[in-house]
Amino acid sequence: MEETISLQELLQTMRKRISLILSITFIAVLMSGVVSYFFLTPVYQASTQLLVNQSKKDQTAVNYNDVQTNLQLINTYNVIIKSPAILELVIKDLNLNMTAAQLTQKITVQNEKDSQVVNLSVQDTSAAKAAKIANETANVFKDQIAKIMSVDNVSILAKADVTENPKPIKPRPLLNVAIALVVGLMAGVGLAFLLEYFDTTVKNEQEIEKLLGLPVLGVIAKMDESQLKQSKGKHAERNVRVRGESIGS
Repeated sequence: MEETISLQELLQTMRKRISLILSITFIAVLMSGVVSYFFLTPVYQASTQLLVNQSKKDQTAVNYNDVQTNLQLINTYNVIIKSPAILELVIKDLNLNMTAAQLTQKITVQNEKDSQVVNLSVQDTSAAKAAKIANETANVFKDQIAKIMSVDNVSILAKADVTENPKPIKPRPLLNVAIALVVGLMAGVGLAFLLEYFDTTVKNEQEIEKLLGLPVLGVIAKMDESQLKQSKGKHAERNVRVRGESIGS
């Protein structure tokens, strides 16, 4: 016969282990907040935009074929921007203490579908440094692409700048705390049900009736130490009274 658990039993289990669930949740939230605010290094992001357009000649109208060619070249440009041929020059110009592979990890290049605008973003622990790297990478790429592919169809649309009070993009403490809250609740509830599953002790008459399927005829009350002493005292007093009555008779 399969054992089914009702919603009421689930709620009773959670109510019985509520202190454990709340404790685990509080610890998870506290640890997440402390780590996010005091241990994780803020990371800032600076972005610049490149426009891949038609060659700068004496053309007054935009040619559809040129636009399509530029769109097809953008994927190639995205790869070239993060290539050692570009990044080595950026490192040299800015005197950066890192390799091209390390600098690649800081740079993200992407563009919207069917858009000739390329977004070049750089992440660093310094907002000013991120902006310098983004602008220098855009300038070096603009100069070098003419030599690499013999084209002149890249221009800088917008430069990266640093605001007065830059805000880091990560860590995001509130998001981390919210995630920790959910994870803590899930872990607490899971542990509560796990402990309940392995707890095979019988605690009250209701559990006995459920386990054996038989009614409970009587219950032995539990007595604390003071009640036990009081009971012994009454018992001794009764014995003395009985002995006194027997002697008097």
